[in-house]
Amino acid sequence: MFSLAYSLTDEIEIGEQSYKLDMSFDNIIRLIDMIGDAELDDDIKVETGLEMLIGTSLELDLSTKSKVFHQIFEKAVAQKELKPCLDRQGNPMPESESAKVYSLSQDAEYIYASFMQDYGIDLFEQQGKMHWNKFKALLSGLRNDTKFKEVVQIRTSDLPKGKGTEKERQRMSELKKTYELKEE
Repeated sequence: MFSLAYSLTDEIEIGEQSYKLDMSFDNIIRLIDMIGDAELDDDIKVETGLEMLIGTSLELDLSTKSKVFHQIFEKAVAQKELKPCLDRQGNPMPESESAKVYSLSQDAEYIYASFMQDYGIDLFEQQGKMHWNKFKALLSGLRNDTKFKEVVQIRTSDLPKGKGTEKERQRMSELKKTYELKEE
């Protein structure tokens, strides 16, 4: 959990051994990409995921490794990535409509450009440095005039209705198609 009252120390204890987690944003993005890779076996994902997070292989049975990995992932990584999507009146959109409005990998260019525009942060220079929780906080706090937020807004907007909106509906439909997320 992100809290300004506590530092971002990320250590876990497994058995009697303490491990420091690599929670740099780029490591976590690679981890999320690896988990989403349908070609990899679940056992490989667990082994590789633990190696990515703690930097070493554990001398545990696969079932225990899997439990440890899932606990670490749920506690440290799988928090909400963006605030809930809101409609134009500021009301939360239903979960089904706001489920997948961005992709860290497909929207990488927009995220990079938006961090440079809004914060002057070069994310390539921050690889291995910026904590995942800091990255998520900055991502959710981007101004609405950044490219990333504009793309998310296009994806979540309804097509205009009513008379005299045909051109706008066609334009918005084309934009939605242009910025549509590909299946992962």
